[in-house]
Amino acid sequence: MAKSAADSVFAAVAVAMDAAAAFAAAYGAVFLRFDSGWFAIPFGTPPDVYGDAWPFATAAAVVSYATLRSLKLYRRPQRGTFHAHVPRLVRGATLATLAMLVGVALVHNWYLVSTGSVLLFAPVFSLLLLFERAVLFKLEIAAARRAVPTNRVLMIGTDATAARLARRFAADPRLRVGISGFLRSTPSETPDPSIPEDHILGDAADFHEVLDRLADVVQVIVTRPGADGALLYSIALECERRMLRFNVVPDLFRMLTSSVEVETIDDIPLLGLRRHPLDHLGNRIAKRIEDLVLGTVLLVASAPVVAVLALLVKRGSPGPAFFRQTRCGYAGKPFTIFKLRSMRQDAEAASGAVFAEENDPRRTRIGAFMRAHNLDELPQFWNVVKGDMSLVGPRPERPEFVENFSSHIEHYMRRHAYRPGITGWAQVHGLRGNTSIPERLHADLWYLENWSLALDFKILLRTLFAVRNAY
Repeated sequence: MAKSAADSVFAAVAVAMDAAAAFAAAYGAVFLRFDSGWFAIPFGTPPDVYGDAWPFATAAAVVSYATLRSLKLYRRPQRGTFHAHVPRLVRGATLATLAMLVGVALVHNWYLVSTGSVLLFAPVFSLLLLFERAVLFKLEIAAARRAVPTNRVLMIGTDATAARLARRFAADPRLRVGISGFLRSTPSETPDPSIPEDHILGDAADFHEVLDRLADVVQVIVTRPGADGALLYSIALECERRMLRFNVVPDLFRMLTSSVEVETIDDIPLLGLRRHPLDHLGNRIAKRIEDLVLGTVLLVASAPVVAVLALLVKRGSPGPAFFRQTRCGYAGKPFTIFKLRSMRQDAEAASGAVFAEENDPRRTRIGAFMRAHNLDELPQFWNVVKGDMSLVGPRPERPEFVENFSSHIEHYMRRHAYRPGITGWAQVHGLRGNTSIPERLHADLWYLENWSLALDFKILLRTLFAVRNAY
């Protein structure tokens, strides 16, 4: 999306606030090191410790700016929640500290800066940075909600992709996007039910006429290029002539989110999908080590909580405290998942396998609490240690659902390319329970195609706050 004047202002404010936070953190670190009394001072306190600290504080502000800029933390408009930015902010504070440690090591007694002060800078700056960025995040959201959308978009396509894109635009006011209308890609296209009929202004063939009536459009997005090539080319040329932004959602492998790669055999190019990161043995080993170490720690740490919850489940309703269920795992193979029982023992006796829904009457009292806070999933740390699951990955579904989805939704089985997870990219975006399966699949595939250890830790952190659609 195009950057507005407000985005530029907020980016400049972020630079100033970060510099102030770094400058203050440097003096805070000096105070903790020499004046707090928490640390021994074997060589004595410098005579003018605060007066000598200004070069350190200035360097901290400059190095922090360079580090945070390299992590794209000044890019506007921002996307996602504040919690999604926390790992990068902490990483930025840590990298800035490491850069200054290297400076101290290379230049002996660099401006009389002690190594201890530099080490203390990291936690102090992290706290100040998170605080001021949280405040700035709320201010940006508040300002965006009061602002008039300046990015007016005309969508060509009325399919599920167009509807999903419109929902994403509406959900994030910082993008300042307003949908001026939709055009069917072909006269025979069946619009998505969520698109209001009065928002559909015609067909792609009516593009020039509709554009003449919509003087405020600044961008055209083709979500389903089903029109003939000549018409699509004409639309692109008209957008260029009117200096409008023109974007197309790729039609090839529409449900996939990965980019493609080209392999050349002699002089013949072969176009294919790029391999997933977890197709590489080294990455699989790293992820399994992550699961074993963190899974074991979390299994032991959560054991007292699980024991208390199990007693409450037994007291709250007849039946076992723990619940076993068959789910589909890696390569679609079935395994037994463990959960704390959150519903009546006969919850599916009459209905069969169905998704949980909001205010589900089958839940017990303690079960509603556990599901709202993801506590019923704690026994699955045992599944992680066993190797049935991973901490992070697509959520495992029941065989009945997998059979249905795989026969009706393209590329559904690609989500079984690795072990399922306790939490995942879909879950932290509220795509759980009785929500859109295609959107959930889209999120799962994006995760598999963009996997990294850093992404796993980001998802684990966001899971602590992921309560949307937890029922």
